[in-house]
Amino acid sequence: MAGVPLFPVPRSLEWLDGPGPPPGAPLAVRHDPDLPEQGYSLDRDVSGTRIGYRDDAGLRYARQTLDQIEADRELAGRAVRVRDRPDFAVRGFMLDISRDRVPTRRALRRYVEILAAARMNQLELYTEHTFAFAGQEAVWAAASPLTGDDMRWLDALCAAHGITLVANQNTLGHMERWLATEPHRDRAEKPEGFSIGGRHRPPSTLEPTEENAAFAVGLVRELAATVRARRVNIGADEPWELGRGRSAADAADRGVGRVYLDQLLRIATPLLEDGFEVEFWADVLADHPAVARDLPTTGLIPVVWQYDGPEHARAALDRASEEQHRQWKIDGFDMEALAGGFRKRAEALTAAGRPFWVAPGTGAWKSFVGRLDNAVENVLDAADAGLEHGATGYVLTSWGDHGHHEPPTITYPPLLLAAAVSWCVETNRDLDLAAALDRVVFAEDAGLGAVLTAIGSVAAALDAPILNSSALFTVLFEGGDAAAVPAVTPAALAHAERVLADAAEALAPARPAGPDGDIAVRETAQAVELARFAVALLAAGGIAELTPNAAVDLLIRLDALLVEQRACWLLSARPGGLDDSLARFAPLRAALVGRALQ
Repeated sequence: MAGVPLFPVPRSLEWLDGPGPPPGAPLAVRHDPDLPEQGYSLDRDVSGTRIGYRDDAGLRYARQTLDQIEADRELAGRAVRVRDRPDFAVRGFMLDISRDRVPTRRALRRYVEILAAARMNQLELYTEHTFAFAGQEAVWAAASPLTGDDMRWLDALCAAHGITLVANQNTLGHMERWLATEPHRDRAEKPEGFSIGGRHRPPSTLEPTEENAAFAVGLVRELAATVRARRVNIGADEPWELGRGRSAADAADRGVGRVYLDQLLRIATPLLEDGFEVEFWADVLADHPAVARDLPTTGLIPVVWQYDGPEHARAALDRASEEQHRQWKIDGFDMEALAGGFRKRAEALTAAGRPFWVAPGTGAWKSFVGRLDNAVENVLDAADAGLEHGATGYVLTSWGDHGHHEPPTITYPPLLLAAAVSWCVETNRDLDLAAALDRVVFAEDAGLGAVLTAIGSVAAALDAPILNSSALFTVLFEGGDAAAVPAVTPAALAHAERVLADAAEALAPARPAGPDGDIAVRETAQAVELARFAVALLAAGGIAELTPNAAVDLLIRLDALLVEQRACWLLSARPGGLDDSLARFAPLRAALVGRALQ
């Protein structure tokens, strides 16, 4: 159904002979219990319009389709029959608000509006320390956290748009902000910290004890009390130190997988008894498949995640250095499994006959302008594997690793694609994403959709594949060391600069009609300029090849970019976390200063 100006493209759309309804023709709406959940029927001909629906969601989506038809002059004049229903009952979006960038209410409202227009029906805000937990000011005071009032406001807004707001609080790993404070230091599995990727990190995992489980359950209950959903996400992913610290003897005796399962159930069971469904990230199960067979079969939802498409992962693995492969082996990572995509990632659960949800990623983080080619592959892989194995939930994740420098606009292209394919992958696989962005997000043919899809292609055009990151971000994060990324040809860098320069030129006069259009333009323009800076540094050969004068020029350019980054951040995010995010550029700036002084 290429070229159909409806979003998402319906499962079945049939053009009929004859004209559509004349002005003033009747609209008949009837409840039809024989339709599938969230499904609807829509018939329009000269006699009028007839809508059938099974539930409130189906009626909402039928009216969305009708509004789109009536807004299109050509479609409005034609007779049409639509039969539609979703592939996945739960179509969610998870936004990381714990890696520095905590969105303003205005930014959250904009996300809710887009999710509703895209037929996503669940929202999660990934939380570590960015909710104002009672009595825990030492943890969140500098983070500009969401408050209970913020969550209740957002919950009401989501409900009005047909979206379930699910409390999401990590409970095992990624707890470094808690463990850095005096009241909680002794909760750490490994208080001295740990090494991963050749770098030392502070402690991040809670020791698997009854006391820590009760503490974690208390956090989830406090957050969940601010929303009406009877579903929560307890995280429990990437407990890097588990079995390597205080639980080492237990893990040696019973296995890390069993230690993990026991702690997972200590946290999940009280919440299940409270009447919640409990989501958790299923990455540990991939490494300990025997554990999957012992999971409770009711109420506990394993969510299988992967953020690199199979082909991209294969290319990145093939281009990785011997040193990188050696480090992965030291860290105990089975990186080859990534090239198998969601089917490989979910093997432990499919072998155990356990249902699960799928969670691809936007690919926006650690990129500045996105990794759209990878995101498209990843989003489709999740939908195909999920349908193949009967998954009922699909949650697109957007993380903020290492500073969350990317503005909301960079998430919009993969968000719309994921919404469309989780509705119906068959009819939306080849979606015209630029056109959909202009219609659904920006409310006019302003060309911003084409800009976002063009800049999102730059990472792939560089032909320097990296897992879970882009070469543009990595070269800056690694202090300007060009050797930290696969070699990029001068021709590829020249192409990237042309695409980004064209994008900057197109953005300058853009004035989208959609809400916050001016903010979208300015934030996107800043992301483009950060990417152009990275291209310029790579084209110069990295820090090591800069002359002192060239280093001075780049230093002046970087300082101006950081001033604008601060201003753009405050357009859609709260001030807490901003200084930490900008501090990620400090090694690069120091390297430029050092080079300039030579």
